[in-house]
Amino acid sequence: MHPHTARTVLVLGGGLAGSAAAVFLARAGLDVELVEARGRGHAIGSGITLQGNALRVLRDLGLWSDISRESWGFDTLGIRATDADGSLLAEIPDTRTGGRDLPAAVGMERPVLAEMLHDAAEKSGARLRFGVRATGFEDDGTGVDVVFDDGGSRRYDVVIGADGVRSPTRRALGIDSEPEPTGMGIWRLVCSRPASITRTDLYYGGVAHIAGYCPTGSDTMYAYIVEDTHDRSALSKAEQLEVMRALAAEYHGPWDEVRALLTDPHAVNYTRFEQHVIDGPWNRGRIVLIGDAAHACPPTLAQGGAQALEDAAVLSELLIAEPVGPQLWRKFTERRLPRAKAVVEASVQLGRWMLDHDPAADVPGLMRRIAELVATPA
Repeated sequence: MHPHTARTVLVLGGGLAGSAAAVFLARAGLDVELVEARGRGHAIGSGITLQGNALRVLRDLGLWSDISRESWGFDTLGIRATDADGSLLAEIPDTRTGGRDLPAAVGMERPVLAEMLHDAAEKSGARLRFGVRATGFEDDGTGVDVVFDDGGSRRYDVVIGADGVRSPTRRALGIDSEPEPTGMGIWRLVCSRPASITRTDLYYGGVAHIAGYCPTGSDTMYAYIVEDTHDRSALSKAEQLEVMRALAAEYHGPWDEVRALLTDPHAVNYTRFEQHVIDGPWNRGRIVLIGDAAHACPPTLAQGGAQALEDAAVLSELLIAEPVGPQLWRKFTERRLPRAKAVVEASVQLGRWMLDHDPAADVPGLMRRIAELVATPA
């Protein structure tokens, strides 16, 4: 370890990017503190699809055996028709972007993954504090003094802002990159899994842009429907469920089984697709942004979580080996910005083709290009 490498690191945010960085850095012997504004067990949402390049990072974190036990893996993608039978149009071998010894993708429940990462961070020696926010930064070039809303303060060599798409750290740094809506919204709902559903199938078109589902375990799954953006803020949970059920009624085949399981109004959520990427260095001095704070893409390519995990892996590798300074930040930018930007742009392009009903859209070509890109370790 170089004498001028980081020794003390503050991670702001306990999502995928922040938690993974805390594991990598604490495991290497750094003094790591992670603060999360929400309480422990705050992870909301439904399921998450983790492609092979995400699984590669999670394996490096030592979590693959736990994840394989608490998820559902699959290596093909089904494409189904919007006809009265939900006819299977194609069964496509999915690219194993994490290597031949990992599945092409797994589905799992987000709260389960979050708790695994928090436990791993603590076991690695990181100190996790929940319900705490940073309220001020003072970077003097040799370290960062941070004040917290619980009255505490401390000095760190590096601060990592992994505090999400609405990142207070990004705004505090004066970085003018805010998420923009893409024109789509997604309904998601966790439910039990019919035995017939063993992978993700996608229905393109019909009453919505995409209707799909993903197994998340031996008896769980999540279903999702992507539509044009609507203002759903005034709907009660019961009304949200009815909207999702009405949309689901237009899809058949396995959806006929799924629709009967869409019964819990508290399990449904609606999210608008957004996108942004900081098109330049993600650091200002010794404060650096990763994950959704630096870039966010709609889930059309299921790469958001993977890119966050890759950020954590690359940044941690550099912080462990390199002195903190311009060369470290330049290497981080060179390794992460082009790749994350390409994924964001491709995710947005896929959605735009659907919104425009573009007959010239080359969806297989786009998906193949991104799979080839992320198959190479970050």
